[in-house]
Amino acid sequence: MKPLNLLILFVFLFSACSQPENPYQEAEDYILKLKNESETVGLSVSVSRKGELIYSKAFGYESLEHDVKADPAKTRYRVASISKALTSAALGILMEQGKINVDLPVQDYVPYFPVKEFPITTRQVAGHIAGIRHYKDEEFLMAKRFNSVKEGLGVFMYDSLVFEPGTQYMYSSYGFNLLSAIIEGASGLEFLPYMKEHVFAPLGMTLTVPDYHDSIISHRSDFYSMDTGKVVHAPYVDNSYKWAGGGFLSTTEDLVRFGNGMLYNKLFSEDIKKQLTTSQKTNDGKPTGYGMGWADKVSPAGKKYYGHRGGAIGGCGNLIVYPTEELVLAFYTNDTEAKVGDEIHQLAELFLKVLQKE
Repeated sequence: MKPLNLLILFVFLFSACSQPENPYQEAEDYILKLKNESETVGLSVSVSRKGELIYSKAFGYESLEHDVKADPAKTRYRVASISKALTSAALGILMEQGKINVDLPVQDYVPYFPVKEFPITTRQVAGHIAGIRHYKDEEFLMAKRFNSVKEGLGVFMYDSLVFEPGTQYMYSSYGFNLLSAIIEGASGLEFLPYMKEHVFAPLGMTLTVPDYHDSIISHRSDFYSMDTGKVVHAPYVDNSYKWAGGGFLSTTEDLVRFGNGMLYNKLFSEDIKKQLTTSQKTNDGKPTGYGMGWADKVSPAGKKYYGHRGGAIGGCGNLIVYPTEELVLAFYTNDTEAKVGDEIHQLAELFLKVLQKE
């Protein structure tokens, strides 16, 4: 063989042998399995361990029709009810500052909210035990623009409570509409500017923004759903009536930053975090599995975690924090439906399987 050919062969073999193997290949295979089974157009997954990003990758498309691939550092998904966890951080800051007492009646902060047949507190509202109703009829598909938090409250605030506060747990996105009004009343600032200045900016969440339809937002994903076996655009909706409960856009890397902000108490003390992430109880002593803006549960593998799922028109995913393992995992898609329930914990176990060997 000629010397030049030997040199080329040597360079090729050295290059091939020096390529590092993907230590998370099993986890990645599982992600692709979920993507294929859900027929998801695009998804991003970002994972951190002990505050360091160890894995961040996207699959599929941010925009299928424009041939733009998804990117975990850039693609902004509708994070839906993960907005509730974001909003809870604002609540925690105001609790730390002594500006909110979560056990006072909500009218102490929102005097225009009608007095109900039973008093309700901020703690009950943030824990879904206040008796405030959830969506009904076609409200989830609302396409009307609302210009303020107060205007958005008009959708439900004159309705009767569904049950006596404290007696039941019933998930309510509208409760978080009220929570955003409480934050406005306690802080003296409008809700969205408060979130940007006091929650997102301190954590470096520069790509987390409200989903304004009349604005150009770079790398906002297109929104999809599956209809009789084919990909179609999700219906048009305007989420301005529920910023706090389901109206933000974010990337998976920003969500991991947020998870680490919670894990390492970057916005408030450990005591406040525990109040937010520890399950409340109904009046009969039964745990609800939900604190204030965060689920408080145990994974199928027996690991304690706090987190939140999100499901919107054109987006669904999950954010989980395993405090003992110091693991944060964000998984998000631009489809209305995808596998993001217990599957997220199986995925976390596949990452931990590798990390525990190190």
